[in-house]
Amino acid sequence: MPASTQPDAKMIAAARRLARTIETLDRALPAGIFAGGNVTIVENFPPYLFEGPGAVRTWSKAMRAHLTGITALRHSFGPAQDFSRDGDRVYFSLPTTWRGIVRGERFTENGGWAFVLTKQKGVWRVRGYGWAVIASSVS
Repeated sequence: MPASTQPDAKMIAAARRLARTIETLDRALPAGIFAGGNVTIVENFPPYLFEGPGAVRTWSKAMRAHLTGITALRHSFGPAQDFSRDGDRVYFSLPTTWRGIVRGERFTENGGWAFVLTKQKGVWRVRGYGWAVIASSVS
């Protein structure tokens, strides 16, 4: 049987759960988004690298600060790229567009979101991700 060239719906759902959490600025992260244990996150806001057992807590606080003043935040994904799987760990990247309003002006941010997911207790969870902005505009 040939290996799949695309992440399945449950894998994409893990990325969607994270994006939805960012959109809603949930103070308490819903259980099951991030993997247990060490997580690594690369972001475009300080301290840029969030890693280790406290990574998710530190990232959550920094993300809320980063999004201060942003409203109507919404994401959309393009087709997954560069999918690979090794047992209960997968990698894929998602072209992602964020839209919202900052200080009364509409903005668009296009980027690439690279994910490493791991399957824990039958659920795909984010073990790590890296975000890279490739274009942005304010109008």
